[in-house]
Amino acid sequence: MRFALLSSVILTLISCDNNISITPPVSKLEQIKKAGVLQVATRLDPSTYYPLPEGGHSGLEYDLVMLFAKQLGVEVNFQTPNHFEAILQKTITGDIDIAAAGLTITRERKKNIRFAPPYHEVTEQVIYRSGTPRPKKVADLFNGILEITQGTSHAESLKKLKQISNPNLNWVSNKNLDSNQLLSLVNDGLIDYTVADSNQVILMRRFYPNLYVAFNISKPRFLAWALPLSDDDSLFQEVTRFFEKIKNDKTLIQLLDRHYGHAEKLTAFGKIKFYQHQKTRLPEYKPYFVETGKKYNIDWRLLAAIGYQESHWEKSAISPTGVRGIMMLTNNTAKQLGIKNRIDPKQSIQGGALYFHQRLKKIPRRVQEPDRTWFALASYNIGFGHLEDARLLTECYGSNPNKWIDVKKFLPKLSLEYWHKQTKHGYARGGEPVVYVENIRNYYDLLIWQHYQKLQQLKSQTTQLSFMDKIFETYFMLELRKRLTQKNLINQDELSQAK
Repeated sequence: MRFALLSSVILTLISCDNNISITPPVSKLEQIKKAGVLQVATRLDPSTYYPLPEGGHSGLEYDLVMLFAKQLGVEVNFQTPNHFEAILQKTITGDIDIAAAGLTITRERKKNIRFAPPYHEVTEQVIYRSGTPRPKKVADLFNGILEITQGTSHAESLKKLKQISNPNLNWVSNKNLDSNQLLSLVNDGLIDYTVADSNQVILMRRFYPNLYVAFNISKPRFLAWALPLSDDDSLFQEVTRFFEKIKNDKTLIQLLDRHYGHAEKLTAFGKIKFYQHQKTRLPEYKPYFVETGKKYNIDWRLLAAIGYQESHWEKSAISPTGVRGIMMLTNNTAKQLGIKNRIDPKQSIQGGALYFHQRLKKIPRRVQEPDRTWFALASYNIGFGHLEDARLLTECYGSNPNKWIDVKKFLPKLSLEYWHKQTKHGYARGGEPVVYVENIRNYYDLLIWQHYQKLQQLKSQTTQLSFMDKIFETYFMLELRKRLTQKNLINQDELSQAK
C-alpha cells in the first residue's frame, strides 16, 4: 500500500514535469562573461605589470591578460595587493579569478591552487653587489645578510638547501618589501644578497647597474597563471585553450621577445654611463624633447632615447661620415627637414623628431605597435629601402615581415653577398640597425623606469609608512642583526626586543 502511494506521488511529480523549470548551475566562465569583468591579481613590477608615463600599463602579464580578456569579450579589474602573500591568499579563497603575477609552479603551491599551462621558464638566482666578493656556493652566504620576500618560492628552495647539506644557512623573510625593492637594497649595499627569478634579474639589472648573478639555487622552473581550486573547470579550460592558441600562432614568443629580447644587450658599463649622462646632460635638453614630443605626438622619452643612442646627448657630436648634433643628422637630411643649424640642440631635436615621424608614417599600416616603432627606428638608422629589403627576405623565407622578432634575424644578412644579391637596394650593414633598435629600447625602458619610481614614491607618501621609511627601518634591523651576529649574541629574544 505504501509502495503504491509512493509510486502515485512520483507519477504525479513526473506528470507535472512540464510545469517545473530546473535551472542548471551557471559555470564560472559564464559568470565572468555575464558580469563583463575578469578579476585579476598581479604585482607591480617591470616583469609583470607597471604604469606607463602617458597613461595605460605594460608588462608581460598585462599583455597576456588583456589578450585573454579580449578573447572573452570582458574588461579587466587588476588588483595589486601590498604584499606578495596576499596574491596567493586571494587565489586560495577565490576572491579573484586569476593570479597573473609571475608565479612559479611548485609542489607546495599546487596543494592549494591550480596552475594553468606554463608560459615561461626561469631559474632562481642569488644576487650580490659588484665590488664585493662573489659567492660561489651556498656556504659563502653564511656570513652575509641574505633577505628574500616572504611567501615566494625562494623560501622553499632555501629550505631544501638548508635541510640537505647547509644547516648554517639562514635568511630574513621580509613581508613589506618585494623582490624588486630587495634588489635595490643589494644594489645600494644595504644588504649582501637576495634571491630573484632570472627573468626579473634580466630586466632589473638595467635599472640597478651594481647587481650581479652569483649562482642558481634551483633547476629551471616554470611560470604560470594560478586559479582557485574548484570542481568547475570552465575557466581553467578556457585559459588552457588560450595558451595553446598563443603558443601555436607564435604570439607568446613574440610577447616574450618584446619584453625580454633586448634587455641583455646593454653592458654594465653602458648602463653606468647612461645614468651619469642622464644626470649631467639630459636636464639641459629635456624641455626640447618634451616640447617636440608633444608636437609630433611621440613620447619624449623615446626621442631622448634616440638622441642618446645617436650622440650620448652631446650637442657638438660629429661622426667620421659627417653627421652632426644630438640627433646626428646628415647635411642633406637637415636641408630636407628645414634645419639650418644641426648643432643647435633645439633644431637638432626638432629635425630628428620630424624625421622619425616621417619614418613612422611610412611603415605599412598592417604593422602594429610596438613593432611599428621598432621598424621606424631601424629605418631611421639604415633607411627605408634596406628595411623593406629585409622584410621581403623575411616573407620569402616563411617568416612574418610585420614582426620585429623575425625581421631582425634577416637584417644582418644584408651584409652578405648571397643575400643582398636577392634585394633591390643591395648591400647594407644590416647588423647595425638591430643593435641600434635594441639599445634604444633599453634606454627608453630606463627612462620609463625613472618615471615608474617617481610614481611609487608619490604613492608611498599617501601611506603611513613610506618606501624610504621601510628601507631605513629594514636597514636599521639589518645593521643590528649584523652587529649582533658579529658578537655571537644573536637570538630570537634579542630580535624580538629590537623589533
